[in-house]
Amino acid sequence: RCGCHLSPSPPLLSPGRTRNLLRIGVIEKPLWFDVYVAFPPLREPVYRVPRPRYGKVKDVIPPIFYQEDEVRAKFYRIYGSGPRPFNLKNTTLKSRFVEKFNELKEEGKIEEEKLFEETGKALLASGIILQRRG
Repeated sequence: RCGCHLSPSPPLLSPGRTRNLLRIGVIEKPLWFDVYVAFPPLREPVYRVPRPRYGKVKDVIPPIFYQEDEVRAKFYRIYGSGPRPFNLKNTTLKSRFVEKFNELKEEGKIEEEKLFEETGKALLASGIILQRRG
């Protein structure tokens, strides 16, 4: 196999190679051959594989974290996602928990370490029962 079906190679396009292939009867005379011999180019044409214009594009997506993501993650670790499927019309327990957590955090009366537990107690006082996993 010559590999010419994959990419054009310069020796296949040269007049010397074409002349040899014509002489042994492998190919028919191409239309361009007489013109090429009568008016040869100043430089031999060379085929090069085109390179990407700007190199490889690196799609860098920065990690996006919100302040409440850590609270949500801890909520799911401790309480899970709840016994029922989500109802998108109502606010979820997790959303209420995060809102209450941020509210208590802004007040600044409770220490950071106890804030998560106190949020659970505050929701219990307002009638929302959270069940721990396992």
